[in-house]
Order: sequence, then C-alpha cells, then structure tokens
Amino acid sequence: MSKNKNALLGAAFLMATSAVGPGFLTQTTVFTEKLATSFGFIILISILIDLAVQFNIWQIITVSGKRAQDLANDLLPGLGYLLAFLIVAGGLAFNIGNVAGAGLGIQAMTGVSVETGAILSAAMAIAIFLFKEAGKVMDTFAKILGFLMIALILYVAFTSHPPMGSAIQHTFFPEKFDPIATLTLVGGTVGGYISFAGAHRLLDAGVLGERALKEVNRGASTGILITALIRYLLFLATLGIILTGVAINPENPAASVFENAAGTFGRQLFGLMIWSAAITSVVGAAYTSISFLRSFHPFVETNQSYITIVFIFISTIIFLLVGRPVKVLVFVGTLNGFVLPIALAILLVASRKQRLMGSYKHSPLLQVAGWAVVLILLAMGFNVF
Repeated sequence: MSKNKNALLGAAFLMATSAVGPGFLTQTTVFTEKLATSFGFIILISILIDLAVQFNIWQIITVSGKRAQDLANDLLPGLGYLLAFLIVAGGLAFNIGNVAGAGLGIQAMTGVSVETGAILSAAMAIAIFLFKEAGKVMDTFAKILGFLMIALILYVAFTSHPPMGSAIQHTFFPEKFDPIATLTLVGGTVGGYISFAGAHRLLDAGVLGERALKEVNRGASTGILITALIRYLLFLATLGIILTGVAINPENPAASVFENAAGTFGRQLFGLMIWSAAITSVVGAAYTSISFLRSFHPFVETNQSYITIVFIFISTIIFLLVGRPVKVLVFVGTLNGFVLPIALAILLVASRKQRLMGSYKHSPLLQVAGWAVVLILLAMGFNVF
C-alpha cells in the first residue's frame, strides 16, 4: 500500500506540476488583469471541467491497463496514431514555452540571459532521465518543487492583501465572462498531454485494474485540488496588486505581481517560482509526450529515456531560435484546449466497448460530465475562431 501511496502522490504532483507551468502563471496574471474579481468564476469553471476530465481519463486508462493511444488504436486502427500526433505536437509546443519559462526564472534570480537560463534548466531536466530509476526521481522532484510553489505563492498572496469578500462573491456570481480565458485556462491545466501525465505514470508504477479505482480517484482529485489551490492563490495575489493601480509589465506579467508584492526580494521569489513551475513542466511534458510513442515500436520502449532527452533538446533549440516567451506561453494553452475534447471523446467512446474494458461499467454520471465538457470546449473553440 505504501508503494501505491507514493505512486499516487507522485502521479498527482506530476499532473499538478505539469499543469502549473510558466504558461499557467502568465495566463493567470494576464486574465486577472483583464477580468479582475470575475476571473475567480473562470477558475471555478475550469476546476469543475478539470475534475470531469481527470476522473474520466484516469479511470478509463487505469482500469483498461492500456495507455490512451493503445485504447484509441484498439477502438479504431490508426486513431491512436492520430491521438499520439496531436499530443506530441501539443507537448512539444508546450515544452518550448516551459523551457522559455525556466529561462525567465533563472534570469530573474541571477540576471543571466533568458537563453542561458533555458540551456541550464534543460540540462537539469535531461539529467533526471539519465538515472536508472528515472520515474522515482521524477516523482520526488515533482513533490518537492510542488510544495515549494505552494509555500511561495501563499506568501505573495498574503502580502498583497487582496479583497477577499468581492473575490469570493464574484467567483460564484461574476460581473463578466470571457470564453477565450476559459478555453486557455482549461487548456493550460488539463489540455493536451497534461491530463494523461498522472494516468500514464500510474500504469508505469503498476497501479491498474478496478481494484485500484478508489486510490486512482483520490490521486486524480489531489492533483486537481493542488492545481486549483495554486491558481486561486496566484489570482488573489495578482488581484491585490492590480487593484492598487500598479501597471503590469506585458513582457513578464507574473514577475510584476511578485515584484510589486515584495520588492526586489519579490523578483527573486518570482524567479524561483516560475523556474520551479517550468522545470517540473519540462519533465512532465517530455515524459508524457514520449509515453504516447512507447507502444508503437520496441525501439522507443527500450530507449524511452534517451528519446525523452532528445525531445527536451529539440524543445530548447526551437525556443532559442524563436524566442518571444510570453506570447508562446499564452498561445500553447489555447492550442492544448483544442486537443483535449478530441482526446476525451475518443476515451469516452472506448469506455463503452466491452471488448476493451471487459466487465467494467464506466459511471454514467462521468460519461455525461465528460461529454458535456467535450461539447462545451468545442463550442468555446468554435467561438474563439
């Protein structure tokens, strides 16, 4: 049971820290500036959508004992390859933003260039996959930096003195609504590869089958609640700063919040926060993206660590060539918001097939919630276009 508990907590933190990347920090700051206290309502909607997505995906994958791409291929030959392409392409786009965020963090802490910081961070992420027990090292790394992020953001939220009453009121009764903010937020939290990070990690740790469902649900809810806690605290911190009339720097929005909350020390805190968020997301994006290729050829399964390293290396090279970190960070959240309804729809259909799931009956309530999320995200995506 202890082994399972460690695997579940590791999977929850891998999912949460994958979601809480630099794009997460940037998106939250940008949209709080735009929507003020009403952004709390967008966070509430994203949490409800996240819960529906995570419970569906984690249950279907762990009960079947198959990774998402294998379920998709068993459902319809070739569908798994399409899903893998969408996830890996989205994961690569996300990882370019993650590497950029790590570079921004080191720049804030040390003053070195963003490019140098990105290279140093990529080297550290690569080092994790050189360990023989890379999965366990990854779990420990995600847990330590996850707790660190919660402590940092709690401190900044406390020092910015946000208007708690109106923030809580408008979380349930908003004054305004923005579908683009919602799509981007969901895309940045469970879009693309993120929603599969924890579930695929559980399969690798041997947590599978109907008997593990109670634990799996606990792991899924823990991951979402960690993510929700950090996002809401960041929202409160940003709100407190914005309502004082301070202008947010569009080149580095999240840094403005930390700096205005705690001066020069705040900038150092921001650097540590965004670096922690970015480096864990680099690891999570690379691990999960490559997990979508592992079953397609024995070479990938045998050399997964080395291929993951190449994935991180390519992400870093593309960032160094493209630059523009803040625009990249917001764009990839929206991109992954479009991948999610396709991936979720495939798994929901698969969950109804006895030849794939055996005697297992997937919850009708989760089916309804899952399809509602698919339709909502497709409608919002169409509206954005």
